[in-house]
Amino acid sequence: MQTVVLAAGQGTRMRPLTDRRPKPMLPVAGKPLVSHTVDAAVAAGASRLVIVVGYEAADVREYFGDSVQDVPVEFAVQEQQRGTADAVRAAQPHLEEGPFAVVNGDALYDEPSLTTLFETAPSVGSYRVSNPSAYGVLHTADDNENGTRVTGVVEKPADPPSDLINAGAYVFPAEAQEWLDVGESERGELELTDVLEQACSNDTVTAVPFERWLDVGRPWELLEANEWKLAELDRRIEGDVHEDAEIRGDVVVEAGASVDAGVVIEGPALLEAEASVGPNAYVRGCTHLGTGASVGHSVEIKNSVLMEDATVGHLSYVGDSILGRDVNFGAGTTVANLRHDDKPVQMLVKGDLVSTDRRKFGVVCGDGVKTGIQTTLNAGVKLGSDERTIPAERILRDPAQGE
Repeated sequence: MQTVVLAAGQGTRMRPLTDRRPKPMLPVAGKPLVSHTVDAAVAAGASRLVIVVGYEAADVREYFGDSVQDVPVEFAVQEQQRGTADAVRAAQPHLEEGPFAVVNGDALYDEPSLTTLFETAPSVGSYRVSNPSAYGVLHTADDNENGTRVTGVVEKPADPPSDLINAGAYVFPAEAQEWLDVGESERGELELTDVLEQACSNDTVTAVPFERWLDVGRPWELLEANEWKLAELDRRIEGDVHEDAEIRGDVVVEAGASVDAGVVIEGPALLEAEASVGPNAYVRGCTHLGTGASVGHSVEIKNSVLMEDATVGHLSYVGDSILGRDVNFGAGTTVANLRHDDKPVQMLVKGDLVSTDRRKFGVVCGDGVKTGIQTTLNAGVKLGSDERTIPAERILRDPAQGE
């Protein structure tokens, strides 16, 4: 199955984490998000890959090269991010005759379901959610021979016809390559769902249910992606672990990483090469320490992602948070990750205050953030790339919210 992977978007809802890298290249359990998508596609039967790139394209090209697990890779460039149909149209010159699959490079799919999708052409991935109004909702009809037949799709309806949504994974018939010249939607984009509508009119399109699926569009969903993929790791200790440290459960300590005396690490957790922990630190709950990340004396890290060369030096607490590259937390920096009214933490996304639907969520820091000693950061705060705090400063809300 020739497979198009959409990886051109800027990821504006994920800022500041995407200020300097494309969203599909954000780290999930030791490799880029899009790499998990590509691996699932290869396992499902992808025979060749066309990866559509745009924003910060060089990062994606450099990572994948010309093949993945002996499956050839080509790149198509979407010059302007005008929508998913436009992205596939950019890939069309690289496609051979025959049916083709399309998957989103910023989503996670379980491999068995993706395999079924590839084997059931033409088809579209489906998933049941509690808030279908936030997605494209599928219109379906029962078909005695083919299971659930898709008859159409409606984008973000106020009154959704069901809780069954479009999971952004498709297998189109060969003739769909001629249907990519669609008009602009109400959102001003060229939508692949218009091609899906055409397929539904011409053929029997089957809704293939996904057992597990995650659209990674906002910072807290990157945490959820890490929780999913870190839980799949098996214990592997290759780095330098002090005899007085305690490693519990499925923890990966890569070669070149180090764990000092008095440290307790509870899995699942991943320490990439050159990461260091301790002495007397506590790391727990789906934590991912990127290459060169440092967790110092008497620091507690819980359920967080520290990207390359991020440092939490000593006497600090970081929970349910994401720290970008080269972040440096001064001594005694404390992150709040829980509202006292027990309501879900909210975060500012593209100017709107949005619920994370998480009872516990801490902070998001762009690359190069530095905090002064004894800084306090409230739940749901974002600090932009290269932002600074002064000693003993309290940041109680996203600076973009104003006073």
